[in-house]
Amino acid sequence: MKPVYMINGFLESGKTSFINFTIQQPYFQIKGLTLLILCEEGEEEYDEKILKAAKTEVRVIEDEADFNAANLIAIEKELNPERIIIEYNGVWNVKNMKLPFHWNVEQQITLIDASTFPTYYSNMKSMVAEMIRKSELIIFNRCDNVMDNLGSYRRNVKAVNASADVIFENKDGEINEIFEEDLPYDLKSDKIVLDDQSYGIWYMDVMDHIERYSGKTIEFVAMVMKPKGFEADAFVPGRMAMTCCAEDMAFLGYVCKYAGADKLKDRDWVKVSGKLKKEFRKDYKGEGPVIYAEKVESTQRPANEVIGFN
Repeated sequence: MKPVYMINGFLESGKTSFINFTIQQPYFQIKGLTLLILCEEGEEEYDEKILKAAKTEVRVIEDEADFNAANLIAIEKELNPERIIIEYNGVWNVKNMKLPFHWNVEQQITLIDASTFPTYYSNMKSMVAEMIRKSELIIFNRCDNVMDNLGSYRRNVKAVNASADVIFENKDGEINEIFEEDLPYDLKSDKIVLDDQSYGIWYMDVMDHIERYSGKTIEFVAMVMKPKGFEADAFVPGRMAMTCCAEDMAFLGYVCKYAGADKLKDRDWVKVSGKLKKEFRKDYKGEGPVIYAEKVESTQRPANEVIGFN
């Protein structure tokens, strides 16, 4: 079977940039020739030096009628490639695509320009759906000016293909956005109870979306930390986290105001329950989350003191 990698997307959606980047990566420098079939040519062109270094030969098919098994087999016989990348034309219906029987689609990726997605989705919904339906990965690029809409874009994609991985990118690269529907707790609840699995996600999400939590009661088990110079009625309840490896540990916690804080000791284990507010603090060098504890109870050390982010 001949492995095929399908790259979908409308004109100027970033397909050429994506393929250019991919074929230059070390993991792509593998044995044999790569056949790149272009079904449309946008403003960005392929660099001949890059293609040569990546052992990639390009063939162009301009008409949908010519994208048929006979022509594809003829190109294969001419070049005998080890693998095939197809930059598919965005206005050709994927449903009508016919590949040679021995060509196997290993991966299908759809590139979407986030700034134009609403227009395409409103006017060419069925065509967009066909691209998305069999894609393992959907990449939205150029997200800089549509950040508030990314949640709805993701829901649109998931409604068509629930198993697809969806990535958002801006000019600085991938956006590590956590959407409300992905959170392991209900934001509509007035009280959010965190466990070992959800604490790290909550900690990271508060950094980016403190407005989601302002005024809500947060309950969690934490270790006490009392930084030098802290006021008597404050401490930091938090958890140790492995951010990438065993040697890379960090204490994750936010300031907590509590009348009995002076009676707590470093490394005590407590269950904290209190309302979260957004306040200015010198510790944060600006505004940040402060928990006003309504209850702080001594508790047992958890079985797993170190939490993760999964």
